[in-house]
Amino acid sequence: MGYETLIVERRGRVGWLINNRPDQLNAMNSKMREEFAEAWLELDRDPEVRVIVHTGEGRAFQTGVDVVELATDGQGMERYRESVEKFDLHFTSWHQKVRKPVITAVNGICCGGGFHWVADADIVIAASDTQFFDPHVSVGQVVALEAIALLKKMPAETVMRMALMGAHERMGAQRAYELGMISEIVDPPERLRERAGEIAEAIARNSPSAMAATKKALWDAMEFGLTEASKTGAFHMTGIWGHPDQIEGPAAFAEKREPQWEPLDPI
Repeated sequence: MGYETLIVERRGRVGWLINNRPDQLNAMNSKMREEFAEAWLELDRDPEVRVIVHTGEGRAFQTGVDVVELATDGQGMERYRESVEKFDLHFTSWHQKVRKPVITAVNGICCGGGFHWVADADIVIAASDTQFFDPHVSVGQVVALEAIALLKKMPAETVMRMALMGAHERMGAQRAYELGMISEIVDPPERLRERAGEIAEAIARNSPSAMAATKKALWDAMEFGLTEASKTGAFHMTGIWGHPDQIEGPAAFAEKREPQWEPLDPI
């Protein structure tokens, strides 16, 4: 389908989802919110796509909800009340239960609601000039969902400080790397998409079915205690036993050739 606020592309085995409201610093209006729900599923359902890269056009990755829309559309946050109260959200890969690996490549400014996609990705890299901050409390809004999700990968006090400092303190890429928010800094910044593509291509060489089961096991583990998480992981592990990829992988290794993987089962 065609999109007004996003760019969806395929480059070989890599699907690209690009925020495309650069004049608004890629702030998410109601249209973008709707389009995210479709775009994630479009790429996840494409049998040719094995990995998804998410990034932004222009000088910002994402700057959260479109505050201008909130102030002028006569509905404000009430537009989203029911979906948030019921936690019926659909704009990130985690919300949409995307099975494929997702790489978030953060360019420029990432603030506020932009942290949804940082928290909900499988791998996050950032350009060396990236700046992170959360201005919610500075514009009378509550910090909650994005920060709660970030707690799974960052120290709690760091998340609290960012939430309470609001627009009055920014975190650079180096500090974000030190605190575990991102796993790699890309320098120069202009090389961000190239590097994201390199990582994606490396990941795309692996078994799609094994990666989907691995992703499910590790994300499930964040929901449970140690014993329950381990039992769930064992279920996902044995679930792929007998799959053609489990036979093909050792055979390709022994024969010193690239494996020929089965595509993911259709959704």
